[in-house]
Amino acid sequence: MGGTGFIGRHAAARLVARGHDVTVLTRARHRNRGLLVLPTLRLVDGDPFDPGTLAAAMLGADAVVNLVGVINETRRGGGFRHVHVELVEHAISAALEVGVSRFIQVSALKARRDGPSAYLRTKGDAERKVQDSSLAWTILQPSVVFGPEDDFSIRLARLLRLVPALPLTRPNVRIAPVFVGDVAEAVVRVIETPGAIGNSYQLCGPRVYSLRELVTLIGRVAGTPRPVLGLPETMAKLLAHLMEFIPGKPFSRDNYLTLSVHNICDSDAPGLRALGISPTGLETGLRRYMGSGDDG
Repeated sequence: MGGTGFIGRHAAARLVARGHDVTVLTRARHRNRGLLVLPTLRLVDGDPFDPGTLAAAMLGADAVVNLVGVINETRRGGGFRHVHVELVEHAISAALEVGVSRFIQVSALKARRDGPSAYLRTKGDAERKVQDSSLAWTILQPSVVFGPEDDFSIRLARLLRLVPALPLTRPNVRIAPVFVGDVAEAVVRVIETPGAIGNSYQLCGPRVYSLRELVTLIGRVAGTPRPVLGLPETMAKLLAHLMEFIPGKPFSRDNYLTLSVHNICDSDAPGLRALGISPTGLETGLRRYMGSGDDG
């Protein structure tokens, strides 16, 4: 589930390259036919929120990977819960119905049921649903994921081209961005590693940045360096509220609340290195798909 999304496309390609047969369920098969170049991938048209469709797609599978998630609600009230929690409930039921015992849940770093934002709370609720099931589960908790066509670095780079300076909410929050290829490889490794069953892995890049440092770095690598202006709390809250009315909702009050906690891995938590993966640095990754700027 979520195989046509940003992380999902990378994970599907790596699974196929490793010799796995992959089924991807999508409501828009016609828009995702590019995945069919992967020789052992089957693209199934159907609604992932329909329990019968889910069960049919899972039939004969050895493992289910859930990569579905939204950063902002698309409908007022319940959007996060519908996508993050209700879908997981349907998926667990379907997996049990057809006899799939392995379940990989791709969640979010700092997800918890008492989190400061609806995004983090519903991600935490979903994790608990998976852990309380009788499935052989593994949970992956990535920090902010960057890579080609992401919703983070690419959007920021485009925005920096349009403004003389960038006002920024919570500029000092700390983040450890993780490369999409490393997250995709983690999906493959936990499927192939029996010892990963019953464990959660926090996925972070090798370096921690403040949000201000991240934006500055992206601007430099993209060739559009701009001053970053940290906003006071009152103005930041107002901006978050106003941006909810912009088409596409580029930022929201819930995003603002999510940024109230540092998005970095715990020092004692198993992560990429525990899976034998050497984390890709942000600058190295950015230069692969965004060109090169002044190293300054």
